[in-house]
Amino acid sequence: MKASAKANPNFALVKYWGKRDEKLKLPQNSSISLTVSDFFTHTTIEFSEKYERDELVLNKKKYLPKNKEYENIKEFLNQARKISGTSLRAKVVSKNNFPTSAGFASSASGFSALATAVNQALSLKLGKKGLSILARMGSGSASRSIFSGFSEWKKGKKKDGSDCFAVQLKDNNYWNDIRIIACIISKKKKSIKSRKAMRETVKTSPMYGCWLENIENDLEKTRHAIEKKDFSLLGKTAEHNCLKMHSLMWTTIPPIIYQEPKTIEIIKKVFEMRDNGLECYFTMDAGPQVKILCLRRSVPAIIENILGIAKERFVLKPGRGARVSQNHLF
Repeated sequence: MKASAKANPNFALVKYWGKRDEKLKLPQNSSISLTVSDFFTHTTIEFSEKYERDELVLNKKKYLPKNKEYENIKEFLNQARKISGTSLRAKVVSKNNFPTSAGFASSASGFSALATAVNQALSLKLGKKGLSILARMGSGSASRSIFSGFSEWKKGKKKDGSDCFAVQLKDNNYWNDIRIIACIISKKKKSIKSRKAMRETVKTSPMYGCWLENIENDLEKTRHAIEKKDFSLLGKTAEHNCLKMHSLMWTTIPPIIYQEPKTIEIIKKVFEMRDNGLECYFTMDAGPQVKILCLRRSVPAIIENILGIAKERFVLKPGRGARVSQNHLF
């Protein structure tokens, strides 16, 4: 009853912000993302009678009961145990090859990898839909990392969440020219986790109703852009959607501001490059990092323009979905 899996993070092009059900991780709106290459979480889990309680090691650090990370994993494992009918405790060892809790969707890759490993270890025999629902129980955005390439997480309408899962729009080989330049501004863990930030935004931002009123238009334009490989429409929609999401945070009480000075510097550089005929767009999740959306041919010129601003830069392509690995971490 031991298995390992790998999963890549996904970067949302049309964001979800806010939940209609905190416990079941049901979003207020649907979202569309791109699973990216190179960044990944590698997770091994073992269910056994030898464990008196669940054990958790993340990035070589052992977590104990009553720690938030530990309790989140335990809650997720309880869901899996409920599905399988087992009462066995488990040991989980997981590591990321990119910054954790810093705005690079580490929870998406983390819970997607964990769901895939649990499915294998417990022989749950879940298909992609079931895996997406299970991953969602750990982190909403993890529902999308089950799939390669472009995916859409459907918000659903049912109270039990049975119609709330991600579906693949196009796989990672569909649009080979797409690139995302991930710019690392800071490796520090963000001061306010997304879960809390969303909760406060829904409660206090006067702009939240407007966000929900406009989101379906962004989703429709993004689906169309992907289908037609219309890069300009994709980039413009993603960038504007990102700005609207961060406007919600800025108008939350108290305001939630993730941007650092160099975040703004890169954003202004993107505007400047576009004015000079180099087409690129930016997006950000809940953190200071900036992702620059561009086409393959533009990468060298963009890198030259942002040298000295971002501490580190990674050029990412459309990536693979979650998959079982034969390499165990323990």
